[in-house]
Amino acid sequence: MTSRYPSEYRRWSEDPEAFWAEAAKAIDWFEPWDSVFDAQAGVYGRWFNGAKTNTCYNCVDRHIQNGRGDQSALIYDSPITGAKKTFTFLELRDEVATLAAVIRDLGVSKGDRVIIYMPMTPEAVIAMLACARIGAIHSVVFGGFAGPELATRLDDAKPDLIIAASCGIEPGRIVPYKPMLDEAIELATHKPRACLVLQREQHECDLIDGRDVDFASAMESARAAGRNADCEPVEATDPLYILYTSGTTGQPKGVVRDNGGHMVALAWSMNAIYGMRPGEVFWAASDVGWVVGHSYIVYAPLLHGNATVLFEGKPVGTPDAGTFWRVIAEHKVAALFTAPTALRAIKKEDPEGKFIAGHDLDHFRTLFLAGERADPDTIEWARTKLGVPVIDHWWQTETGWTIAGNPVGLGALTVKPGSSTVAMPGYDIRILDDAGHPVEDGKLGNIVVKLPLPPGCLPTLWNADSRFQDTYLAEFPGYYKTADAGYIDDDGYLFIMARTDDIINVAGHRLSTGAMEEVIAGHPDVAECAVIGIEDQLKGQLPLGFVILNTGVTRSPEEIEQELVREVRTHIGPVAAFKIAIVVNRLPKTRSGKILRGTMQKIADGQEWKMPATIDDPAILTEIDDALSARGFAKKAASLA
Repeated sequence: MTSRYPSEYRRWSEDPEAFWAEAAKAIDWFEPWDSVFDAQAGVYGRWFNGAKTNTCYNCVDRHIQNGRGDQSALIYDSPITGAKKTFTFLELRDEVATLAAVIRDLGVSKGDRVIIYMPMTPEAVIAMLACARIGAIHSVVFGGFAGPELATRLDDAKPDLIIAASCGIEPGRIVPYKPMLDEAIELATHKPRACLVLQREQHECDLIDGRDVDFASAMESARAAGRNADCEPVEATDPLYILYTSGTTGQPKGVVRDNGGHMVALAWSMNAIYGMRPGEVFWAASDVGWVVGHSYIVYAPLLHGNATVLFEGKPVGTPDAGTFWRVIAEHKVAALFTAPTALRAIKKEDPEGKFIAGHDLDHFRTLFLAGERADPDTIEWARTKLGVPVIDHWWQTETGWTIAGNPVGLGALTVKPGSSTVAMPGYDIRILDDAGHPVEDGKLGNIVVKLPLPPGCLPTLWNADSRFQDTYLAEFPGYYKTADAGYIDDDGYLFIMARTDDIINVAGHRLSTGAMEEVIAGHPDVAECAVIGIEDQLKGQLPLGFVILNTGVTRSPEEIEQELVREVRTHIGPVAAFKIAIVVNRLPKTRSGKILRGTMQKIADGQEWKMPATIDDPAILTEIDDALSARGFAKKAASLA
C-alpha cells in the first residue's frame, strides 16, 4: 500500500492551521475557538484560543452518549497481586464522577492542583480523569519517589490535595508510600489541605486525624448519597496537568500540558501513527507517572474510543519472560508500545523466544518502541520472533507525542533499523551545528524543531516562562532545542544517536556513544550495553562500555570484551579510541527503563554524585563502582545521597 504520509505532511506544511482545524473535528467542543493558532499568545503562541471543552468528557462521557457505554475502556492486569478487572466506559464514568465529587468536597475547584502519588492501580487513572472532570490540574508523581523529591514538587505545584496509596508492590517486596508522603509534607513549605489515601490490602498504613481521608470510605459515602460531579467546561488553553521532569539545576521542570491541543494531537495520533480503530485494545507498557503513561495509557486511547491496558508488572519476573505475550493474548491487544529496554530484558532471559509459543497473538499487529534508542539487533529479534512490524519512534516528555515516527495508519514506510523514520505533521525538524548553522545530510548535529511547536506540546513550564525560554528556545533562536543529537540521511530519515550531553569529544572528534552502542549490541552474546565518556588527560574523553551478556553464554568475559573492542574499531574506526569494555551483571536504570549513563560517568570520573530519585535498584550503582574499581578506576567520591 502506498503511504499517505507524503501528502499528509505536505498538507500540514502548506497550511498548518487548516490541518489542525480538520484534526480538531475529532474532539467535542462546548464553544468554538477564536483562532486555531494565536501567535501573539503565550511564549511562542497558543492553539485553539477561546475554545471551551473538557478532557474527561471527551475520554468517557461522549462514548456513552454515542451508544458505547458497555464497551471495555480500562483493563487492569496485575500479575504482582493476581488482580484483574475490566471497566466499561459506563462503569469508568461512574467511578470518575464519584471521585470527582469527593475531590470537590475536599475543597478542590477548577484551576487548583492535585498531586497523585500512586502505583499502577485503576484508582490512579480514575483520579487523573476525576481531576480533569472538574478542571483541577493534576500532577502525577511516580509512586515511590523519595520524600525530598516529592517535597520539591509540593512546593512548586502547591497542591490543595494529595491522592496517594498506602504502598506500591514490586516483585518480592512492598514499598510503603505513606512514610515518604509524610516526610515530604514535613519537609515542604507548602502544606496540602488533605490527603486522600487508598489502603491496599497488602500493606495498610496509619492515617493522620484531621488531614488524611480514607479513599474507600469517602467513595462509599459519596455513592450512598448519590453524589457525583458533572464535567466542568475549561478553556482549551487551560492546563490539564503538570508533569515534572529532571532539571539540570536539580530543580525539576514542571512541563505544562493544555486541554485542547493535547486532545487534538493525541486523538489524531491513535489512528494516523498507531493504526488503531475504535473498540480495539491498546497497551502502553509504561507507568502513569511517566509521559507515556499520561499520553498512551490514559488519554489517547480513551479519547479515541479504545480499551487501554493498565499493567502492574514487569517484563520479566512476574512470573517470567512470557508475561507480555500472555497479556497480549488474553486481552486481544492490537498494538503494544514499550521501551527497548523491556525487550532487551525479555531477550536476555529468553533469547530463543520460547515463551512466545503457546500464546494466540492473532490480534497483535504492531510493536512500537520508544524511550531509548532501539538498537537494530533488538528490533530484528522482536520482528523475527513475533512476526509483526517493529516500529521505532521518538518523542519527549515535553512534546507529549511523536516527533518522528513511522505512521502505520497512513501506510507504513520502509523501516530502516536504527532510525525513528520521519518527522510527523506539526514538526519541522532541522539539524544544526553548535553555532546554529544547518549541517549537510548524514552529519551529526543538534536536533531542533522550527517554531511553533504543534498542538499537544508544552506551551511553557509551570510558573516559569523565562526558564522555559532559557532552557528550550534561547540557544537556537526560532527553534525548540530537543537536547538530542543525530542526523538526517538522504531519504529524510532521522537517526537519534544520543543526548547532546552523550556526545563525547575524543581528541577533537565529536563521537556518538549511541553509534558505539549499536555496534556492541549487534554482538550475538550481548543482551544490553551502555557506553559513556570518561575523562582522559591526553584525549579529553575516552569511551567506556558496560556490557550485559545473554543468559547461557559460557565464553569468558575477557574474550568477549576483546572482541567488542575490535568490533567498534572495525565499524567506527580507530578514531573512536574504544579500548575498555566491562562485563557487568546489571545496568542502573530508572523505573521507566532509562539507563543512568550520567551517574555511571560521574562514578567512573570520581566526581561527586547524588542518588537518582527514579533509580530502580540503588544497589546496582555499588556493583558498577566495584566493577570499575576492579579495572583500576579508583573510588574517589562517595554518593551524596
